[in-house]
Amino acid sequence: MTVERVTDLLRAWSGGDDEALAVLTPLVHLELRRMARRCMRGERKDHTLAATGLVNECYLRLVDARRVEWRDRSHFFALSARLMRRILVDFARERHSDKRGGRSVQVSYSDAQPPAVPLDRDLVALDDALIALATFDERKSRVVEMKFFGGLDTEEIAQTLGVSAKTVLRDWQLAKAWLRQQLMPAPRTGGSETRR
Repeated sequence: MTVERVTDLLRAWSGGDDEALAVLTPLVHLELRRMARRCMRGERKDHTLAATGLVNECYLRLVDARRVEWRDRSHFFALSARLMRRILVDFARERHSDKRGGRSVQVSYSDAQPPAVPLDRDLVALDDALIALATFDERKSRVVEMKFFGGLDTEEIAQTLGVSAKTVLRDWQLAKAWLRQQLMPAPRTGGSETRR
């Protein structure tokens, strides 16, 4: 799949060409499946939303987003990453609020090498932390989102955000450090402190 071909099809689709979507779908399907598998890795075996379901839900939301003025392939996959994040977080929040004791969706961070946090860290907690990060530095939050949920590389992220690759790497390192601090459990304080 050539980057230019995907970009041309995206622009044609946003211009109202429904046939462009039919040609585009098989070209991006494998990449969307890879993104979905990355997002679903580490989930419970009995999770009701599989990678295929995540891709299908993402397609449905992308069709609703047809009015987006696509800049290029990276922009498409960045938005796809955001949609997958929203789908998974909405699903996790729904399960978490289930009155019958539903549990939050768990997610593994190992693939994208994000902050060193326990593998069973809650997806909702990550989303809350990314929302908090975005309140004072949206670009860093988007870097994490694109890298973790979308699997975009540094160059693709830089192109999407209109910054240098060096800036993306710096943002990634700073965001990882900040998220590590936010997501690590607070140390337990016991009643038996030793005096010096």
